[in-house]
Amino acid sequence: MRTFFVIWLGQLVSVTGSSLSSFALAVWILQTTGSTTSYAGIFLSASLPGILFSPIAGALVDRWDRRRVMLVSDAVAALGTLALFLLLFAGRLEPWQIYVTSAINALCASFQNPAYTAAITVLVPKSQYGRASGMVQMASAVAEVLAPALAGVLLVAIGARGVLAIDLATAAFAITTLAVVRIPSPARSAEGAAARGTLWQEAAFGWRYIVARKGLLRLVLLFSVVNFATGMVIVLFTPLVLSLHGPEVTGVVLTLASSGMLLGAALMSAWGGPERRVQAIVAFVCIQGATCLLAGFQPNVVLIVTAAFMFLFTVPIINACTQTIWQRKVAPDVQGRVFAVRRMIARIATPLAYLLAGPLADDIFEPMLADGGALASTVGRVIGVGPGRGIAFLYVMLGVLIISAAVWTSLSPRFRRIESELPDAVPDRAKAAA
Repeated sequence: MRTFFVIWLGQLVSVTGSSLSSFALAVWILQTTGSTTSYAGIFLSASLPGILFSPIAGALVDRWDRRRVMLVSDAVAALGTLALFLLLFAGRLEPWQIYVTSAINALCASFQNPAYTAAITVLVPKSQYGRASGMVQMASAVAEVLAPALAGVLLVAIGARGVLAIDLATAAFAITTLAVVRIPSPARSAEGAAARGTLWQEAAFGWRYIVARKGLLRLVLLFSVVNFATGMVIVLFTPLVLSLHGPEVTGVVLTLASSGMLLGAALMSAWGGPERRVQAIVAFVCIQGATCLLAGFQPNVVLIVTAAFMFLFTVPIINACTQTIWQRKVAPDVQGRVFAVRRMIARIATPLAYLLAGPLADDIFEPMLADGGALASTVGRVIGVGPGRGIAFLYVMLGVLIISAAVWTSLSPRFRRIESELPDAVPDRAKAAA
């Protein structure tokens, strides 16, 4: 646990710095271009390359030392931030350069994420997986809470160059923490021996592993739908709030909403999660859908903040419960490739959400719910008309989609019996080979 805590602390500091610069750069694009589609482009470039490359990255993670994988990934991402800093300093920064750097960082994340998750399995006792996953979620939550308000203040005080410089310093801290720890190699399993082959064969193993276990396949398909909806929710949230208030209020709203994620992560870190994780996942996913319905109901910022708070409160609970199931059921020496394919399936629809969110909002739903629009006299009577109400109607539709996906998944007996039907691949005390 001591080694895990050192790594976790470094990643906490690093992800906070990355969130600061990501928020600052996203605001810079939105203010420079005035386009929701251009704003969504940074989300697309920060996700698609990593998702597509995940199977190969996962196979390599299982072949290589996981600490070194994390070190190199953090170092390359830091070099991308340095390049943006220099371009901004020279006055030559353009949106396409941010997209390219975000794509490179996404490739780094396709190595870093499965290496980090698989490392937890050999560092932490099985009984503590839920708490460890809660701590990982807390690191993300702290960044989500601090970044919007703090980045807004820092942009005024020290400018975008200063924010990028902070990101570079936090990356250096994370690299230092990784340099002083040791992550043991996982014990070899029969599944790992059977999975050996060429790089392409090992990359395909993760897909075969998941498809052969129908309960896990249902679980990851549920997250593919939920992540598609969540992608749109995230992209459109800032424009939705901006339709009601200015940027100064938007930063505060984002911070208040993100505190829900921090509270949920703190709860999971202290609690470790319920014993019946599958039922908890379905219940909290349904709550997510209900909050989307609430956010789209009326143009009221208090209602929107409350809904966003509850939505984000459920995220670390759902993620920690899911992560614990996967860590228990997959042998440690194949977790890199299995987790990478799982990540690809779960997130493959997210870039599509980023791609569609802007055009759907700008070109279809906003005009339909403007004064005199096609839906102004029907849907508009319920949720209102004017700026932001098209986005609100999209939120209602996304809420229905999320709830429907949760109900459909829960109808599968294999899904409901994941925890009892599949044997644990990790003993009570994780053992590692020298």
